[in-house]
Amino acid sequence: MRVVVAAVIERADRRILIGQRRKADSSALKWEFPGGKMEEGETPEAALARELREELRATLAKSVELGRVQHNYAGRDEQFEIRFFAAALEDYAVHPLSFEQIAWVLPKELGQYDFLAANKQIIARLATGQIKPSEILQAQED
Repeated sequence: MRVVVAAVIERADRRILIGQRRKADSSALKWEFPGGKMEEGETPEAALARELREELRATLAKSVELGRVQHNYAGRDEQFEIRFFAAALEDYAVHPLSFEQIAWVLPKELGQYDFLAANKQIIARLATGQIKPSEILQAQED
């Protein structure tokens, strides 16, 4: 099973960062949370930090796991486990290096975007306020 890490990054204005996959990528132009596959010997947190550097030229300040989803994508034999993390960055001025485009959207707006299927459950929980990434990160500090 391949493990994928994904960052749910929420700014102080409650907007969440999402990225659109490039036209040449698998699942072209679908929206997703920044992240990617863990490499051999890597911890989830190290993978998340590496992926954020590679995709957004961003530095991870802290993260807390929000949940996991197992998913099989159509046409692929491999099963994926996606681990979602509430993530804070040292600087929210990101530079998208591997996305067609990025957007900062309110949780209630997430449903307006065509996301990868594996993201549907967490999007529903974000949109309804069941998960508030910045509050989870704050609680971890207390």
